[in-house]
Order: sequence, then C-alpha cells, then structure tokens
Amino acid sequence: MAFDAFTKKRLKKILNNYIEQKIPEHLKTEYKILYKFRGETITLSQDRPSYRPGHRVELSVAQFRYVYSKWEVYWKDSRDKWHFVEDIKPIDDFAKQLNTIDRNEYGYLWM
Repeated sequence: MAFDAFTKKRLKKILNNYIEQKIPEHLKTEYKILYKFRGETITLSQDRPSYRPGHRVELSVAQFRYVYSKWEVYWKDSRDKWHFVEDIKPIDDFAKQLNTIDRNEYGYLWM
C-alpha cells in the first residue's frame, strides 16, 4: 500500500526541511540528500563526489518503513541488504524519527 497524496505531501515537506538544514550552504552544490518513496517506505541517500574526478556516487543512508502505524529505521550492509536498527525504537512521529538518525550514537548511518 502507498501513502495517500496528503500524507506524501506532508512527508515531503518534512524531508525537504530536514535536507535544507542538514547541508551547510557552502556545500549544497557538491552534496545532496535524496529520498525515494516506495509504498510505505522512504529511502534516504546522499549524492556526493566520487574519488574519481567528474563522477558522483549515491550512498544509502537509512530506510524508514511505516509498519503498524510506527516508523522503523533500517541500515544497509555492504551486500545491499537492509537491517532493522534495534537501538532505535519505532515511533509514530516521522519528523522525530528522521532527526533520531543524526544523534551521535547513530552516526554510523551517515558516511
């Protein structure tokens, strides 16, 4: 099942505000935070310069899944498999859950 139009618009607004605050102004041309919706899942990734000049790379950061009216957080391993982050309790507030991944103890989600 997918989010209805109103919910998706609200989630996009939350994500866009998060992205606007996350990347410092002087780095916004180089680094980008992207998100993709698939059903009731939102995948957050970062687009950044590659070690090869002129190339870019997209790295998955976290995945948020709406399960039983709560947002769960997942991390991606080197084999492209997603795993539930057991340290982050599922909650019903997406904005709070999105900000949770910035806390120091979950810094491993960001490259």
